[in-house]
Amino acid sequence: MNKSRVLVLGIAFVAAVGAALLAKNIVAQPKTEKVVQKEFMNTTHVLVASKAIKLGDMVSSGHFRWQRWPKDALNAKLIDQASNMNAKADYDKAISRSSFVVGEAINPRKFIKKGTGGVMAALLTSGMRAVSTKIKEETAAGGFILPDDHVDVILSRQIKGEGRGSKYVSNTILSNVRVLAIGQIIDPPKGKQTATGRTATLELTPGQVEILMLANKMGDVSLALRSLSKKTEGGDDAVTNLRGDNRGSVRMFKFGQKVRSFGM
Repeated sequence: MNKSRVLVLGIAFVAAVGAALLAKNIVAQPKTEKVVQKEFMNTTHVLVASKAIKLGDMVSSGHFRWQRWPKDALNAKLIDQASNMNAKADYDKAISRSSFVVGEAINPRKFIKKGTGGVMAALLTSGMRAVSTKIKEETAAGGFILPDDHVDVILSRQIKGEGRGSKYVSNTILSNVRVLAIGQIIDPPKGKQTATGRTATLELTPGQVEILMLANKMGDVSLALRSLSKKTEGGDDAVTNLRGDNRGSVRMFKFGQKVRSFGM
């Protein structure tokens, strides 16, 4: 076999391989387009955060953007563009009840719209009340109590005895209550691990509000920080309460049972 024939066969072989590859790509291309088109058909657009949103922030339309989202993952907690095209405008000047990272889906329940309340009203759980009490750094865990922590409220006071002088006693009057703010701080700056202020705003039930108001009249109130592992909303059953009556006495309750009674 001469060199010219080998060269011709080589060229023919390379051309055949090239033609086969080209034909394969042409055949495969419509299949790829079909798959991509199918994927887009199974998606929708939901509202997400276009920038970081902090607790208590007043947001604008620039805080949001539409992002493609699988239809299978759509639920009532998300804002779908197909059902609410004007969502960006609807949430303009709304107040955030939570923090959001960039790209996180927006939950409408975590915002309070303009004209329906202020920042503190937005942070409150339904049915609860926000009440402030005076604190000092030495009676508030050295400034390490932060908003959204849970604490026990302790009353320290002096009791006058009969012929034996007086004595000081301390009692836990409220257990596992949520801290809404320390001073004017409702969301500490990132990286800051302390918060100082002259007041602590607590989230309480109407009955707990009465207890705290009475305690502030009777003595000094301190806050004891609870472990994160024990943090639950709404308090727990192990609560020691003060209840006043018309005779000027105070009854102490624990686990729903009276354990002590004394005069004011």
